[in-house]
Amino acid sequence: MASTGTTAGRAPHWYVAVRGLVHDVAPTPGYRRLWLAAIVATFVLAVWFTFGLGGPLVTQTVSNVALILAAVTAATACLTVGLNKRTGRDRLALVLIGAGPLSWALGQGAYVYYESVLGEDVPLPSLADLGYLGMIPLLGAGLLMVPTGAQNMANKVRTVLDGLVVAAALLLVSWALLVQPMLSAGPETEGTLAISLAYPLGDLVIVTIVFYMVARMRQAGAVPMPLTLIGAGVVTFAVADSGYAYLTMTGQYQSGAITDLGWFAGFTLIVLAALCPVESRISAHRKPTDGRPIAQMMPYVVVIFSVFATTVEVLRTGHVDAFASVTRSLMIVMIVGRQVLSLLDNRALTRGLEARVTARTAQLRASERRFHALVQHSSDVVTVVDAELTVLYQSESVTRVFGHQASTLTGQPLTMLLDDDATQRLRLAAEKLTGRPYANTMIEVPLPHADGRIRQAEMTVTNLLDDPSVHGLVLNTRDVSERKELEDQLIHEAFHDALTKLANRALFKDRVTQALVRRPKGSTVAVLFLDLDGFKEVNDSLGHAAGDDLLIKVAERLSAAVRPEDTVARFGGDEFAVLIESVPDQAAAEEFAQRVIDGMEDPVTIENREIHIRGSIGIAVAGADASDTDQIMRNADLAMYHAKAAGAGGYASYDPQMHSGLIARLQLEADLRRALENDEFELHYQPTIRLDNGAVVGFEALLRWRHPTRGLVPPAEFVSLAEATGMILPIGQWVLTEACRQAAEWIGASPDRPMTMAVNVSGRQFGQDDFADIVERVLAESGLAPERLCLEMTESVVMNDTEENLALLTRLKAIGVKLAIDDFGTGYSSLSYLRRFPVDTLKIDRSFVERLGQQSDDATLARTIVQLGQSLGMSTVAEGIEHSEQFLALRRMGCERAQGYYFSRPLPAIQAGAVLTGGRAALMAGNKPASMLAPAPVAAA
Repeated sequence: MASTGTTAGRAPHWYVAVRGLVHDVAPTPGYRRLWLAAIVATFVLAVWFTFGLGGPLVTQTVSNVALILAAVTAATACLTVGLNKRTGRDRLALVLIGAGPLSWALGQGAYVYYESVLGEDVPLPSLADLGYLGMIPLLGAGLLMVPTGAQNMANKVRTVLDGLVVAAALLLVSWALLVQPMLSAGPETEGTLAISLAYPLGDLVIVTIVFYMVARMRQAGAVPMPLTLIGAGVVTFAVADSGYAYLTMTGQYQSGAITDLGWFAGFTLIVLAALCPVESRISAHRKPTDGRPIAQMMPYVVVIFSVFATTVEVLRTGHVDAFASVTRSLMIVMIVGRQVLSLLDNRALTRGLEARVTARTAQLRASERRFHALVQHSSDVVTVVDAELTVLYQSESVTRVFGHQASTLTGQPLTMLLDDDATQRLRLAAEKLTGRPYANTMIEVPLPHADGRIRQAEMTVTNLLDDPSVHGLVLNTRDVSERKELEDQLIHEAFHDALTKLANRALFKDRVTQALVRRPKGSTVAVLFLDLDGFKEVNDSLGHAAGDDLLIKVAERLSAAVRPEDTVARFGGDEFAVLIESVPDQAAAEEFAQRVIDGMEDPVTIENREIHIRGSIGIAVAGADASDTDQIMRNADLAMYHAKAAGAGGYASYDPQMHSGLIARLQLEADLRRALENDEFELHYQPTIRLDNGAVVGFEALLRWRHPTRGLVPPAEFVSLAEATGMILPIGQWVLTEACRQAAEWIGASPDRPMTMAVNVSGRQFGQDDFADIVERVLAESGLAPERLCLEMTESVVMNDTEENLALLTRLKAIGVKLAIDDFGTGYSSLSYLRRFPVDTLKIDRSFVERLGQQSDDATLARTIVQLGQSLGMSTVAEGIEHSEQFLALRRMGCERAQGYYFSRPLPAIQAGAVLTGGRAALMAGNKPASMLAPAPVAAA
């Protein structure tokens, strides 16, 4: 019996690098069990063959059956996988490899027939040799069909030389150990000699092919696991063939010898190669690798072994064989040629690497120059400090921004520029980043300019202590003094009345809250609401300027009457409020109210006229029936209306009996709950006008309640009630749905007209978890494009729970709707949050518009808001325009849009649709002045 054999390159990993047989291997539990079964079977046969269990006949039978089964199993595995799971060259390679064991199995069957059935010695040559030797070309062709990836010419030549060197070395070994002894023995016939030489020469051919394939794959990528197993299997064939040839030559071979184990193990390895699990295909064009040192040294190992074998043969026989000498000489020439190619290839590789290193170095230098230029000319100051805040690096931009020289700061503690509070904040930021590489945080600290001014700085601290190229904390510092000044100005103006400089409602409410918290034991807090009597007549008779002067003088009198710790506020119009802290009791508050009323008796001189003004005061003190801010302010308001109803110029203290009016409120609440079911709500639409050309660019949807008995109920009487009872949620959704439906209808009729529908969103609506889903669903149902809808929210709604609101606003913006802050300027908007909010529009509250054009100081806050909107890229809309002076002043400021009675009252849907269709003509038909419709003149705000 004989076979073919090959050496196999050792696979460096359990994965492969090329297509077909080249796959990633993922050892599954089933595959591991297959390995275990193969090892156990081989071990059992090894024991059986070694000890001859059962006698020669049993051992012979076991050997013959095991070898046939192993060969057929190998053929079946290769053919099944190749035909069912491979394509192209992969399929052909496995089919040819599988045909080899099948041919061998047929030869083994013939051998068994001669030996066991006919009971005679197997002749040489015989049909068995035809099957055995048939595996040689099939295995060789199959191995050559395995894709090996791309190689350059030098690698191809070197691979061929490697194969030839190995072939020559193996030929020497085979010549010394097998071929020469066979020739010396003098075979009986030429056929016998040919067949005897075919086995070792066939082994030599297949070993050369396998080594060539392994070398090529090592150059193109990793050696695949299946090819490694096939190579190992063919090596066992070669070992078995060599043992078989030696035992046959010495007359010692019989079936069941230990050499049979080599053929069994070889076929078992082919089975494992065919069934090797495939995880994923990998491109054949993998990055070449030089493989492991053992694989690189393989040709030399074989050469050394061949030289050793031939040397031993010379020593044994005492003469030098000419064929061996010529073969050794050729082998040496091929080795020298291989080394020359390797030297040339290494030189080319070195030159290529040097060129790449040079190019990469030039790129790094250019990148470093660009980075240096960016840092030096950046508006940010870049500083690198160590963990102790000592400056390791300081960009030159510090001179331009803060006036300090970078050289004087380097090596010095940064804390020498900071006050104690700023130092503490910076140290806390550094501690916060400890153990968090590449994390960052932001702080605001005051930094001194070289000229002595204190600048406000925003500092981003990034932990790069673990970065080997930095080893420090990187501080990006930006001068935000102007922004902070603008923010402080806006905060002050947002919390103070522009006319009287008194606190406004928001600040007053905050002061009341604080007073309630810190009031000492044994005293209380009093809130007084004051409403001027007859103020409207002053305005109507003497004009708004005279009315403003009167308000200023009243504010001065009230401020003079209170203690420093008390607060005087103006809520708007002719409404004032006074907070008296630490008042003993209600009687003391009433005494103060009387002093205010008495002080109002003195006439006020306005435009050389003496004007007598009186006020009605409502008093509420903190107690069991008023323990929070809202309640005490409501009580004072209710008391003021009772005072006013009782007669001008008096005061009234809150009494629980005043809540009898709540009955009417409860009735109104009951009616409100039925209103939505009874379809009593309707929408009116107030046009939004472009100030530069008078074009109608949108509408604001305003809710109206047509009560069955009370008629048209204004929103002021029921919206707050709806908000308090939660009815605002279904009502608000109805408003959103109806407004979107109406807008879609108008746009469908006039698709070319730019039109946006604005809808107010209450705090409760905005707080719904599914509010964004509701908006998205309403838009889908109405067919209105998202960019045609503008949702308006007040500052107080947006600025609560800022991070949560930011997420909701971002979600709404992603839907595509526009967002506006309504009544802007009446609350507190931090610029740091305002910049982050995806807001499109700021709506200037009517309280800042009502005196525009009458006194220059009144325009300050409105102008600030317009400028703020421009700086943040937001449009501005002014509300409540009622006079031409307000219109012209806003247009000069650069305000883009406006709405108010000066242009149009809120209109029912039919009239609003006519305005949208008719545009300027419809507004002119409403007797709007031509100046409103004319283009805006070029003028400074």
